Amino acid sequence: MKALALGLAAAALLAGCGGSGSNQPAGSTMVTMTEFKFAPSTITMPHGKAVFFLVNSGSQQHDMAIRDSTGNRLAVSELVSAGDSVVFTINNIDTGTYTIYCTQQGHEASGMKGTLTVT
Repeated sequence: MKALALGLAAAALLAGCGGSGSNQPAGSTMVTMTEFKFAPSTITMPHGKAVFFLVNSGSQQHDMAIRDSTGNRLAVSELVSAGDSVVFTINNIDTGTYTIYCTQQGHEASGMKGTLTVT
């Protein structure tokens, strides 16, 4: 019984490491990525520093890229493995309407895109 309790305690400690949904930074916007969508797919935030907490709840790797109305890619997150999460920060984003999308082949065409409105 004592070994079982120690094993459970060790598992609980290890579960706290890595990409866990409980590590969302204060003030960040959580975006969940799955096949093939972002939730929420419409995000509104003030201009300036933007902090996203990306959670991959899907079974494939995903990322989040931001492009402006002229098609220029402004930023792209690191690739997030299935079941993992990352913090994606843009230090200075101007007022405007942007497209968010996954850069992995075929993901945007499959519907993995949305709108970011910066006020």
